[in-house]
Amino acid sequence: MNEFETPQQEKINPFFTIWLHPKKTTRYVIQEKSWLYVIILLSIGYIGSLFTGYMDIGIYPNFPLWAMILITIILSPIVGLISNAFSALCTWLIGKMFSGKGTYAQLFKASSLSVWPFIVLIPIYLLWMLIDPNSLMNMSEDFGAFAIIGVLFTFIATIWSIVITIAAIAEAHQFSNWKAFFTLLIFAIIIAIIFILIGVIIGIIIVLLGLSYYM
Repeated sequence: MNEFETPQQEKINPFFTIWLHPKKTTRYVIQEKSWLYVIILLSIGYIGSLFTGYMDIGIYPNFPLWAMILITIILSPIVGLISNAFSALCTWLIGKMFSGKGTYAQLFKASSLSVWPFIVLIPIYLLWMLIDPNSLMNMSEDFGAFAIIGVLFTFIATIWSIVITIAAIAEAHQFSNWKAFFTLLIFAIIIAIIFILIGVIIGIIIVLLGLSYYM
């Protein structure tokens, strides 16, 4: 019998229990929730996650706010599915090194919970955009009261996202939080190395193009 198969499962509201009982919530989502439910919550979570990318981006007022919001809503399920599929694959494979028992499908559902804290940021960022968009997208020039509130809530959501991710990986793989922590750490190191390599390659290409221009 699979570790997640139990005779009876207590009905809970995952969005409320995720904050204090991430392992219990992960188990419930893996067992009881449909793929449609997981993808919808994942997509909504990525709306909040993508909103955080507008910090000090410098495109306002040249780019209209309605277009930013529309693009974010359209891209959120696409970016969410691709990102979650990749992170689930990596944490599934890395977790196997620590004798993890989770399947890829279980890791996909578990990983999706990591963006749930960013759902709380959606109304905050919408208000921030409407009331003081300049302090959001030109933060280095105008760091106002809304910027302080937005940064504080973003910091809290990010920390809680990490806590939930560790608990979700541990529950999906049926091993300790420490093993889940190191699984996440190795994954983060791999991502950092990939971005560094991409940066180096782009830098080399730019240098070569510059040299060819002057030759």
